[in-house]
Amino acid sequence: MQTVLCYGDSNTYGYSPVDGERWSKGIRWTGILKDLLGADYEVIEEGCNGRTTILEVPSDVWKNGLTYLKPCLNSHKPIDYFVMMLGTNDLKFQFGVGAKEVAKGAETLVEEVKDFSDSKNVKLPKIILISPPYIGEGICQSPFGNDFDEKSVIESKKFAKYYEEVANRQGCIFVDAAKAVMPSLEDSLHLMPSEHKKLAHKIYEVIKSN
Repeated sequence: MQTVLCYGDSNTYGYSPVDGERWSKGIRWTGILKDLLGADYEVIEEGCNGRTTILEVPSDVWKNGLTYLKPCLNSHKPIDYFVMMLGTNDLKFQFGVGAKEVAKGAETLVEEVKDFSDSKNVKLPKIILISPPYIGEGICQSPFGNDFDEKSVIESKKFAKYYEEVANRQGCIFVDAAKAVMPSLEDSLHLMPSEHKKLAHKIYEVIKSN
């Protein structure tokens, strides 16, 4: 049995842009991925709405992806694949950072995975680093327009460049989610069922070839 840990934010959690609820397991990309991989794989969903890479959310400090990472790794070890898609929430204008800084945050998390494996003497999982989908052009008119702005849209389109650089430095498998999926027209941020399916198939292909 191989373990695939999917670490992310609301698009890993399966937030529905239609009603703010959670898509069912059969719709979420993580659930579809489990079906595609079959009985020899365990897919663990660790998605949290609003999670950042390393940034503190004053009202919800537990949404810092760095703070929770090592406890999460320890709970699920040994891990064969660590699949991470984080960074969108870092582009909220309250943080004032751009794509390059966000990618550095993602790199810190990758280094944390490596450090954990060394310190606990467990095998290092294959790390699949996913640069998040673009933020849609209509974000300012969406329910999340109080958090994101036009700069967020622009910076999200730079994710792939900087994340790929991190992947190359750290020896990760790189995936550009924006080449596979697009955000919904409903809120310019979250994925509709069709996009969850596309992302699941993309990650399936990557895992099976690595």
